[in-house]
Formats: sequence, C-alpha cells, structure tokens
Amino acid sequence: MNRRKLILAAAAAPAAASMPRAFAQAAYPSKNINYIIPFVAGGESDVVARWQQELFQRKFAPHTMIVINRAGAGGGLAWSTLNRETPDGHVVMGANMPHLVLQPLEPDTPYKTDDITCVYFFHFTPDAIVVPASSPYKTLKDLIDDAKRNPEKVSFAGSGSNGANQAATKRLEAMAGIKVTYVPFKGTGDLVGSLLGGHVSAAMSYNTLGMQQREKTRMLAVATEKRDAKYPEVPTFRELNFNWVDGGYRGVAVPKSTPEAVRRQVSDLFAQLNRDPDMRKRKAAAGFELVDIAYEQMGAFVKERTAAYQDDARRLGLIK
Repeated sequence: MNRRKLILAAAAAPAAASMPRAFAQAAYPSKNINYIIPFVAGGESDVVARWQQELFQRKFAPHTMIVINRAGAGGGLAWSTLNRETPDGHVVMGANMPHLVLQPLEPDTPYKTDDITCVYFFHFTPDAIVVPASSPYKTLKDLIDDAKRNPEKVSFAGSGSNGANQAATKRLEAMAGIKVTYVPFKGTGDLVGSLLGGHVSAAMSYNTLGMQQREKTRMLAVATEKRDAKYPEVPTFRELNFNWVDGGYRGVAVPKSTPEAVRRQVSDLFAQLNRDPDMRKRKAAAGFELVDIAYEQMGAFVKERTAAYQDDARRLGLIK
C-alpha cells in the first residue's frame, strides 16, 4: 500500500486501557500540555513543535503547550521513558518513523515498537543528500565517484543511530555500491555546524535541511516522486536511476496506559492543529509534506511501515 492510499485507510484501533469513564470524557485540554521532543532543539521535530506550540496558545489560551527537549540515543532515551508519564493526555511525545521500528531491533534497546502508542502523524519529510555550498561535489555522481575511489573516506552526518538517516545511508551504499562513514548526531539541529564547517562530507538528511540552509548548502538528490517546484534544480533519486522514494514521518505518542477516549482526544487535537490554514502554509513553505494519519488509521500505518522497513533493517544488520 503506498503512502497516499495508507493515509486514507482505516483500521481497528488498539484496545483501551481502563480508567474511570468520567475522567476519560473530561474536557480536553483542561491544563497545560507537556510536549516532549526526543531530539535537540533546531531539528525538524523541534521546529514544528514550536509552531504547534504557538498555534495551541492561540486556540486554547490560557492553557499552553510546553516543549521539552529530551535528546539522547537517537530519540531512544525519551521513548524508553514514555510509559512512565501521566496517561491523561497532557503529556505527549514526538514520534518518528522509521526510528520506532528500527531501533527496537537493536539488542538491549529499552523499549519495543509496541510500547509506543502513536496517535497521530502530521507530516513526512523526503530523504535528501545535502552538502555545503563550497563542496567539490556538484552532483550525486561526483560524490559516488569519490566514494568509490576512497572507500569510507566520504562521511555522512545524520540524526541518530538506527533511524531514517542511517537507514538511508545504508540504502545509498547498497544501491551505489559504495562504502561511506556515517556520523550520528543527537538531531538535525546538532549536525548543521559540522556540515557547514566541512567536518563531514555531506549530510544524509531531509529536504527541509536543504531549504532551511539554502544559501549555504546544495542538495544533490531528493527522495520524492517528482521534482519539487520549490527547488526545481534538485533531481530526484529516481531521475538518477535509484528507485528511492522515502523519508521520515513525525507525529505524537502517548503513554500506553492512556484510555482509548483520551487517545482519540489527543489525535483530534493535533489534527486540528494540522488542518489550520496558516500551519499548512508554513509547513508547505518549509518543505514538509502534510499527512493526516489519525488514531483510527494507526494500526494499518504501523503494520505497513514495519513491513516496508525490513530491507533497511537487514542492511543495518538488525535482522538477517
């Protein structure tokens, strides 16, 4: 099932945890919401959370949304603690795919995919290879040719380990027949200085990084189905003979003990923020592709994504 069809699909939701009916049906939100982002400030997850925070304040004052950055282990530090939070809908956490499928396959990861109760996904960012404007690589072919001549000498910065960026780097290695060095950072916001300073050869990131740093960087390729009018000079991987349309999904999750009714309330709240016309314009201008994957669709979405990431998991050595 492709991504657009999946967004329209519906599936049975997971069983609800028990909690008094009156509590589950209480007015929502009834107080401030703590919004935990598993990455450092300045990355895609954090930037959009700040936009959501601004909109929430306008819609639900006097309540506010408090963004809390809890970075570490490529998001795993925060996700491993999610189920200790209060399950009343007033503590939510950023959720990222494929991280939530790939990371738990690593031995000793302190959480499993099923431990994370995702309730809404609001956007998608296509994979992109980004280099500094001063880079000698003018095209993806330039980079690949250098990597073939100098195995492991070309380095790629990325956000975290066993997530979208490392999986994409392994995919490039397999498709292009090269070997590079992947350098993990705590988040996209953390790697920009190293990229612009020339401490790494490139970043395996997203189109949004290339757009945010447009004057200082160059995108060599982007994993979209066709060229984007916002950066028409950038070829797609498919144009370059790589069958590659993929990227990262972002949304929100709640503790597993959160009642079914409250899960739906959180999903509906973030859907309301995502549908706001100004929010949609702001995201589109920054390169985010909007999706609307609500709680009712989550079972099908996670199942489809889990199946889709199996090749990535093999390339990362997480499964045989």
